[in-house]
Amino acid sequence: MYIRLTPLLLVLAVGACNTAPQEAERPNIIFIFTDDHTTRALSAYGSQVNETPHLDRIAEEGMRFDQCLVTNSICAPSRAVILTGKHSHLNGQLTNGQLFDGAQQTFPKLLQQAGYQTGIVGKWHLRSQPTGFDYWQVLIGQGPYYNPRFLVPNDTVRMEGYTTDIITDLALDWLQTGRDTERPFMLMYQHKAPHRGWHPGPDHFEMYADREIPEPPTLFDDYSGRASPAAEQGMTIARHLNVNDLKLVPPSSMNEAQVARWREVYDPRNEEFHAAGLEGDDLTRWKYQRYIKEYLRTVAGVDDNVGRLLDYLDASGLAENTVVIYSSDQGWYIGEHGWYDKRWMYEESLLTPLLVRWPGQVEAGSVSSAMVSNLDFAATFLDLAGVEPPADLQGRSLKPIFLGEVPEDWRTSHYYHYYEYPGYHCVERHYGIRTATHKLIHFYTRDEWELFDLQADPMELNSVYADAAYADIVTELKEELARLRIQYAVPEDERPTGPCIPDERGAPIRNS
Repeated sequence: MYIRLTPLLLVLAVGACNTAPQEAERPNIIFIFTDDHTTRALSAYGSQVNETPHLDRIAEEGMRFDQCLVTNSICAPSRAVILTGKHSHLNGQLTNGQLFDGAQQTFPKLLQQAGYQTGIVGKWHLRSQPTGFDYWQVLIGQGPYYNPRFLVPNDTVRMEGYTTDIITDLALDWLQTGRDTERPFMLMYQHKAPHRGWHPGPDHFEMYADREIPEPPTLFDDYSGRASPAAEQGMTIARHLNVNDLKLVPPSSMNEAQVARWREVYDPRNEEFHAAGLEGDDLTRWKYQRYIKEYLRTVAGVDDNVGRLLDYLDASGLAENTVVIYSSDQGWYIGEHGWYDKRWMYEESLLTPLLVRWPGQVEAGSVSSAMVSNLDFAATFLDLAGVEPPADLQGRSLKPIFLGEVPEDWRTSHYYHYYEYPGYHCVERHYGIRTATHKLIHFYTRDEWELFDLQADPMELNSVYADAAYADIVTELKEELARLRIQYAVPEDERPTGPCIPDERGAPIRNS
């Protein structure tokens, strides 16, 4: 069962929630999580391509983090890092293809032991069944944008409608009628959107129809200033978007009525495209417009639904004692360097949004430049709940930063490691270190290095690794990189590698 809350139901919810006792000293926690949402498509971060007024409310009423960095920019590994507070090589989730070990220590289990009620709705994407949750209803695998099936304990259920709306309905239903109102709760409210497929809800089909979205200045990057892997990937807008990505055919998960509505809008657009007969750069520009608009429409669906959740929290009185945290599993490319997708250690996929609202505790409209990570989330959730984070967690609690105090010994460098090669999009394995001013990347199966001066070259177009003027910086960063690999107990990656050649969809063609 799920409920779309009307204004009347919101009023009734206020009375119901206000009669329930709350543990003021232990806040509720809602973790809002999306898939592949770049900071450059979030107006709280100054987006030039869209507006996200409801997500912006979290930043306006709380704190925005400008340097939240992921440890491994791909879906399942990022989720495993958040659950465990440990790097991929320790939690066992190096790539998307592995089965998450749900028997290991995770922060939801520790919260349960501390008396919290835990729940998760939406995208899970870890193959094994969720553990550590009192309530869960999660998409099977990636899940479709329409009429999804959900995995529930000992069964599956199918629901009709738009997935982003349904996930919100499930979250609101649990908050209103499914939880124990005498216990603090932690809810992971996790969206599929705006993951590839980029199918918007019917309310957003027409959004941006009469608007030209600005192209990024690096849309036609030739990769001449970097190591060879940058040119060998399979994630270009020009060559690797398929007919589903470009909305030349309707989503296969739609029912008959949904397809009819889709055709009303998209068939005329597609006819115009075929009549134009575009080629070369003009075709790439058309693909970019089609891609970016669909991506932004799915973001708008998330934003509207986050607004529904925030409205409920405010109307019910729960907002006063609930920490709301918004983030995404990694960054994303919206045309920069001619790309879509993520995976790289370059800024667009390394940076992920992080917004926090905690009334009476986090200063409204505050901004933090501290170098934080998804590695820190588990320790943070535990600290918020008054639970001492275990010593084997590799991240640190962000609670002091929420409260306006950055510890003197806070990190000034960040370790990154990407493992999924050969795999989709054929991005080479690499690890590296990022500081406030520089980034050193090692494509270790080829022993190729890159160094970027982030102040002089923020778009990371030209590696200066071989420039003699940077020799001392290279030495310093290699020493710090070696230190971090020891600190995090990173083993050598001895698994077989490539070659990997992407097909026209970005999928790998493996040579024997």
